[in-house]
Amino acid sequence: MSMTDTPQQEEDFLLGVEKSVTGRAWVQRPAEYRIIQAIAQQHALPEIVARVVAGRGIDLEQSADFLNPTLRAALPDPSRFRDMDKACARVVEAIRKDQKVAVFGDYDVDGATSSAILKRFFSALSQDLIIYIPDRIKEGYGPTAKALLDLKAKGVDLVITVDCGTVSFDPLRAAKDAGLDVIVIDHHQAEPALPDAVAVVNPNRIDEEDGYGQLAAVGVTFIFMVGINRLLRQSEWYSDNESAEPKLMNMLDLVALGTICDVVPLVGVNRALVAQGLKVMAGRSNAGIRALGDVAGIKEEPGTYHAGFLIGPRVNAGGRVGRAEVGSLILSTDDAQEAAWLASELHTYNAERQAIEHMVLEQAMAQVAANIGPGGEVPSVIIASSKGWHTGVIGIVAGRLKEFYQRPTIVIGIDDNGVGKGSGRSIYGVDLGAAITAARQVDILSAGGGHAMAAGLTVQEALIDDLWVFLTDRMSRAVGDALKGLSLKLDGVLTASGVTVPLVDQLGQVGPYGQGNAQPRFALANVTVQYADVVGKDHVKCTLHGADGGRIKAMAFRSADQPLGQLILSSWGKQIHVAGTIRKNSWNGNVSAEIFIDDAAAI
Repeated sequence: MSMTDTPQQEEDFLLGVEKSVTGRAWVQRPAEYRIIQAIAQQHALPEIVARVVAGRGIDLEQSADFLNPTLRAALPDPSRFRDMDKACARVVEAIRKDQKVAVFGDYDVDGATSSAILKRFFSALSQDLIIYIPDRIKEGYGPTAKALLDLKAKGVDLVITVDCGTVSFDPLRAAKDAGLDVIVIDHHQAEPALPDAVAVVNPNRIDEEDGYGQLAAVGVTFIFMVGINRLLRQSEWYSDNESAEPKLMNMLDLVALGTICDVVPLVGVNRALVAQGLKVMAGRSNAGIRALGDVAGIKEEPGTYHAGFLIGPRVNAGGRVGRAEVGSLILSTDDAQEAAWLASELHTYNAERQAIEHMVLEQAMAQVAANIGPGGEVPSVIIASSKGWHTGVIGIVAGRLKEFYQRPTIVIGIDDNGVGKGSGRSIYGVDLGAAITAARQVDILSAGGGHAMAAGLTVQEALIDDLWVFLTDRMSRAVGDALKGLSLKLDGVLTASGVTVPLVDQLGQVGPYGQGNAQPRFALANVTVQYADVVGKDHVKCTLHGADGGRIKAMAFRSADQPLGQLILSSWGKQIHVAGTIRKNSWNGNVSAEIFIDDAAAI
């Protein structure tokens, strides 16, 4: 049951927690009680679930579309994007003339899924499509002149870059000079100048209309395919060639996977793409996704957690520590045997990635702690760098450091020639991508770009200190403003006996959850820690007993040596407040509800 049935203003501290063990104030998402009641009545929802909906700024009029997101309502007309019609026309020309086409994709999940859906689209048209994924270590991010000219030498007439290319000025100029046409399909932040290409389709172009900048590259690619398909229809391609029209809706599982893993906001069209894509994923029609789910041990219907934390990391592992092209290969094959073999390969790469990541994370944490010193002030921007750090894991390590210190963080691996490849992650409200672009424009970086929450860069070792000074000067005010508002947004307070499987199922209607539509978080007040211990490497498992007699199992991940885990471990027999997300746990045929603890406060 819910214990919060009256309106509360956001400036009030929930349960009086002004500063939790992680240093955050607990505030309840603001929502008008009359809207909560109206949504609950209109959709036959429990009040606590209606509170979650209203807490996301959804009113009664918007609630039907929010609870049932559809592509019919959310998908934009492809022609509303600049250069889209030119891009579609050039692809249709290539199809009609039977020209050789290649897709140049990024090595992450967004790039792999974008490449795979284009491959499937072309295959449905009985057309060949070459997939080229660069090696992260040897080639780095984005198209290079050498790679493009090599494709031209192999007879390629048209290259489509996906999830890259917007700031690849020199390589695309070299391609044009060689007579190679290039279409850019991207979503990263653009500059006023655009590369010399047939078309640059990017919702984050400076001259683009607002409204769709949140799309991942795979979302832009899907809309691109919708535009191509429409033009083929209009030109009577399908009737002339008696070929089956590609079933675009069947590819939405790939769109959902790429969108979730790129951590873009799950709002608007992204929400509809993911909601519908997860339904397709549940049908297990994609041989690659099915095989990856099997090696990851997924037994239940897949959701955003499974895509983002189980399937996605395995797709990524090829680009991080193995063969960069394996992710796109497994997602584009229909051969179950090949998919199983590739999934096993990626599973092995993922285990290797985890070991490397653990080593680099330990070294980076030690370096940052030493730089700050005992009792020292955490800087506005954190940069950790070292020779020998594997550049395939630096983005993950940057994310871990960002979570721990709540600061924009960049981790840089330096090669033997003194060239550093870096990856950065930011906190909400601080645009890291724009800052990295600015650093490149003043020649501190030799390459760099990204979006608000993540960015990549190339920098000479001698300029790393200059980079830190530049970013600190540029971002410190935004970081300060973001930290002032540092809080944990909660959707209400539950009793221990109120954490039930039916409630978890009902909350599923408010999904899909992810960036921009956070998993609902609830507080449990005055619960007694009856048991607590460390499990695995550094997770804390515990049992909580509520004043209402209810008992609930709980887990705090990666917290054993952190203040959160230490508070739980030291609170045997004591009462504390905890906050987190509630999930279903299936074990030996038994299904129960438990809480994943994000935060806690001593009483």
